[in-house]
Amino acid sequence: MRVRLDLLLDCPADAAWEALHSPAVFRAVAGPITTAESLEPEGFPERWANTEHRVRLRMLGVLPMGSQVIRVRDETQLDGTRIVHDEGGPVSGPMTLVTSWHHRMAVSPNPLSPETRTRFHDTLDVRAGLLTPFAWLGFAVLWRLRGRKIAKLAPGWAAQFGVAGGAA
Repeated sequence: MRVRLDLLLDCPADAAWEALHSPAVFRAVAGPITTAESLEPEGFPERWANTEHRVRLRMLGVLPMGSQVIRVRDETQLDGTRIVHDEGGPVSGPMTLVTSWHHRMAVSPNPLSPETRTRFHDTLDVRAGLLTPFAWLGFAVLWRLRGRKIAKLAPGWAAQFGVAGGAA
């Protein structure tokens, strides 16, 4: 089943692209419902870059949800849309009920204001056997909350990531 968000963000597409590669932004938009702790010896990298990273997930910071691999791959389409794919998925704990995981985050400049606004599409395809409708419901709620946080944080991304064109 598919969970999808379509947002218009108040930041340049380059800033949104950098935010999608930031483990700090990942943790900010996931929390406080979901918290993630790096399982890698060196901790979270400064930036995701066509890489694989193991994390431990907790709900509300206390309820163990298991571990997950974040497997990041970038794609640029012919029209210039840039997509971050996470094709990892759960590897232990309750989250292993999810048997298929493909998360895509796409950014492109808004044609009406390309210097300051970005079209953002956040899509999760997920399967969990007979539990898929319940998994979908849980992810749909999380995605709405995540969308609110993304929209709230986006205006600061141009300054945070040193990208020109952000709104003052």
